[in-house]
Amino acid sequence: MTNADDVLRQRILSGQSDANIRFDDLRTFLLSLGFVERIRGGHHIFRREGVRERLNIQRDGSHAKPYQVRQVRQTLLRNRL
Repeated sequence: MTNADDVLRQRILSGQSDANIRFDDLRTFLLSLGFVERIRGGHHIFRREGVRERLNIQRDGSHAKPYQVRQVRQTLLRNRL
């Protein structure tokens, strides 16, 4: 995991900038955590062995949708990732 991943993790966990997380950054972050991506239309669906939840993220311009960033945060905390 790179320093950029650590910075993004802190931004996600802080919950103060959910509307300002770039989609491409979030996608790269999830892949670096070992999630596998499947694309269906505009939906990018991420799964990881040992994690019950499926994460679905979509573009909102160049950013990820804020409620989906909140779901990523909940998954990180719940699974201690």
